[in-house]
Amino acid sequence: VRLAQSGGGLAQAGGSLRLSCAVSGDTDTMNSVKWFRQIDGKKRDLVGTMTTFGFENIEDFVKGRFSISTDNAKNTFYLQMNSLKPEDTAVYYCSAVDHFGVSLGWGQGSQVTVSS
Repeated sequence: VRLAQSGGGLAQAGGSLRLSCAVSGDTDTMNSVKWFRQIDGKKRDLVGTMTTFGFENIEDFVKGRFSISTDNAKNTFYLQMNSLKPEDTAVYYCSAVDHFGVSLGWGQGSQVTVSS
């Protein structure tokens, strides 16, 4: 499974950005796509999940500001980030996950920088 990310960059506090994650390859065992973020080289924190059945779950610390959507025709998953805060500054990664929660692959990462 290959994941190609795009989007990200610089935003002002209160602004919005959208990240894309295009999935290709053998996705037969893929159950979901997860979005993570990594701040200052620390561990990657889960931001949200979208299953292949369209079930979305957003972690509490960004709930109400972030959302995940999909374009099934393009096999692309999006992370929409609104009301951005400086503490959202991080490298964001997408990962395809199988039914057992095992990662099938990772995107290359997208830097998001939010200025105050």
